[in-house]
Amino acid sequence: MVAIIDYDAGNIKSVEKAVRYLGKEAAVTADPKKILAADRVILPGVGSFGDAMGRLHDRGLTEVIRRAVQEETPFLGICLGLQLLFEESEESPGVPGLGLLKGKILRLPDLPGLKVPHIGWNSLRFPNPGRLFRGIPEDSCMYFVHSYYLKAEEESVVTATAEYGTLIHASVEKGNLFACQFHPEKSSETGLTILRNFLSI
Repeated sequence: MVAIIDYDAGNIKSVEKAVRYLGKEAAVTADPKKILAADRVILPGVGSFGDAMGRLHDRGLTEVIRRAVQEETPFLGICLGLQLLFEESEESPGVPGLGLLKGKILRLPDLPGLKVPHIGWNSLRFPNPGRLFRGIPEDSCMYFVHSYYLKAEEESVVTATAEYGTLIHASVEKGNLFACQFHPEKSSETGLTILRNFLSI
């Protein structure tokens, strides 16, 4: 069973639909027992970093997430879910993230011709091998919706990058912990391949 963490962060139903489409049982839940009993865990979400961390704390989910990762359950963060795994965000100064990975979330630069938020398709480069990208060629396009981006401290964990006025660390992998800034569940067949790869780990 795949547990999709429910913390009122939006975009959860589309992830559930994609997982079910791929033939896996999915439960959208905030129940710690269900999350810790799951074979895989997904933390999706769109919205504000600070608000999301507040909701995770209010529901007692921050320690549940840490425990799931410590127990080596394959864990995938998507969009805001990626950002929350890191230490802090310029969007919400003074609000600590989960700190499971080292790095900061920064605002996309305001540059001529580039709209913020970044909404649309962008190609990926693969600086390091990543299990999520098995069978996916470099320069494949993924669907992004975000105003803030990851700058990871450990470049060895970065498995995909994108360019949008700056170098975006678009996907990371460390042990059983995976995350994507883009939305695989909205990225056509290539995105479904990424989810399928995660579900097979």
